[in-house]
Amino acid sequence: MSSLATLHSTASVRERVSPEEWEVRVKLAAAYQLAALFRWTDHIYTHFSARVPGPDEHFLINAFGLLFDEITASNLVKVDVDGTLIDDPLNLGINQAGYVIHSAIHRARPDLQAVLHTHTRDGAAVSAQRNGLLPLSQHALGYYSRVKYHDYEGVALDLDEQERLIADLGDSNIFILRNHGLLTGGISVEHAFRELHGLERACNIQIAAQAGGNADLLHAPAEAIEKVHQQSARFSDGKGPGIKLHWDALIRQLERASGQSYKH
Repeated sequence: MSSLATLHSTASVRERVSPEEWEVRVKLAAAYQLAALFRWTDHIYTHFSARVPGPDEHFLINAFGLLFDEITASNLVKVDVDGTLIDDPLNLGINQAGYVIHSAIHRARPDLQAVLHTHTRDGAAVSAQRNGLLPLSQHALGYYSRVKYHDYEGVALDLDEQERLIADLGDSNIFILRNHGLLTGGISVEHAFRELHGLERACNIQIAAQAGGNADLLHAPAEAIEKVHQQSARFSDGKGPGIKLHWDALIRQLERASGQSYKH
């Protein structure tokens, strides 16, 4: 790990935040390191964020310049929805594009405690297709009826895009940013990650299926699409036991591969 990521004191950060905030920090750092493990990263770009428990409109996001596998619970940056840095342990600041997207959603959707955004090859490839996510697999059907789209307007640096972005998201938590990438939200970090994990897999399958060239792709029938939509409603709210089972398995996988540095 880069020495840059060890310049802070884990103890000092943990001592000045609530136990509830520390728990969210640990989970968000784990999400970043899992994304690195799964190769969902775009070098130092893209962002995962999580709301800080409590009455203040603060959220946690990555320090600009760190790789995802360098992110730990104590080097996350705390910022408010207006862009004021509340706690910046490494004095690196944050990426403006990440702030624009994540602050808009945290401000408008208090039900979403975590927001995860990726620029993966297959996610970005699906975002560049006019018809977006197709009903080609069981994985895709869990999202097909819930996904919303936002047209590309350039690098997300302008605050005036926030209103349109929120209008396009509506009441969904599954978002494809056209010509850009994927985004999911959740009532917890665990929930948002479960949604992203499945959505990324659906995009992997779609791109692989389309690689057959002139193959006649089989779309699921309308009846099956509706049936899976109803079935997926049982876990899409993030409250079912499957979310914890999925997350616990991810943590075991992360700790076998990378240890427990995310907790520091």
